[in-house]
Amino acid sequence: MSATLATSALLPTYARQDVTFVSGEGSWLVDDAGRRYLDLVAGIAVVGLGHLHPAPLAAAQAQLQRLWHTSNLYSTEPGEQLAARLSDRFGGAQTFFCNSGAEAVEAAIKYARKATGRPGIVALNGSFHGRTLGALSATGQPAKQAPFAPLVPGVRFAEPGDLASVAAAVDATTACILLEPVLGEGGVRPLALEFVAAVRSLADQTGALLVFDEVQTGVGRTGTFFCWEQLGVRPDLATLAKGLANGLPIGALLVAERTPTGLEPGDHGSTFGGNPVACAAAAAVVDEITDDLLAAVRAKEEQVRGTFTGVRGRGLLLGLELDRPAAPVVDACRERGVLVGSAGDNVLRLTPPLTISEADLAHGLRVLEEVLA
Repeated sequence: MSATLATSALLPTYARQDVTFVSGEGSWLVDDAGRRYLDLVAGIAVVGLGHLHPAPLAAAQAQLQRLWHTSNLYSTEPGEQLAARLSDRFGGAQTFFCNSGAEAVEAAIKYARKATGRPGIVALNGSFHGRTLGALSATGQPAKQAPFAPLVPGVRFAEPGDLASVAAAVDATTACILLEPVLGEGGVRPLALEFVAAVRSLADQTGALLVFDEVQTGVGRTGTFFCWEQLGVRPDLATLAKGLANGLPIGALLVAERTPTGLEPGDHGSTFGGNPVACAAAAAVVDEITDDLLAAVRAKEEQVRGTFTGVRGRGLLLGLELDRPAAPVVDACRERGVLVGSAGDNVLRLTPPLTISEADLAHGLRVLEEVLA
């Protein structure tokens, strides 16, 4: 099948760049013409350990030789083992597994509504929680919502960093307050510690559950396993996905101990959630997120901040606000063999593998400097 025909067989839901990748290793990708590219996108903060990392690769290969799928009518060892690892990292939690970040957010919304008996959701303007109907309804970006109205009712939006705005949106009907610790698609904007702590207090006072969407910030991306560890605020519910299995599809809803009981058998499910292969790879990923790796992530954040002014974000989820549109910069970097992303019209997003070497990162930053010069 020709490349043109193969492309035309896909629904045009993405404005794909003009490159086709066929292999990758570490922080590098190779296209169908054999050209190498330094990957500072990592599948949009997904391939945290780099392409073909030996630990999840070996775990997935071994599991493929044993068992692919049983459904959630039964337990599997990889699912139980991954849930135990996540509980240990969280400090006590139960996990529901699904296949994506949007699904994890949907599960969080359903859990909060069932646990509280309330319908309302409070989220932030500029947020992004996914493209399924419930997650989209809680996404504070009207342009993404408009073509699919009417959306799920009961969602109110507040301004990031503005406690009075959040307080005005929360009332006796609010089931949950949904926050990204760093607004990703909304321009890589980290929430302030004081703001998050105040929202935690507000949730406690009103009986709403506090939900952290850590789909993009979790699994070491921001320099701690969960971003909430840096904020000193533990949520009632947290969602994970992107980096959890280093590229295999998986999502997770974590419910903290002492959170009011929500879902029970028959309330929610996922045919492929907790897939043994994805869970085996994810358990290997969790084991690789060591204190040394996290310290290296924080050091590489400082490497980026030492190269450019105006950098915002945490760890290796970083944004660089430009004085020009981001899209031509993304194209120019790709033409020079470096992949970068964007988060809005004029913000570059850097989400390289957490394992990228300082030398490779320095090379990518030099190319970006040349493009911006």
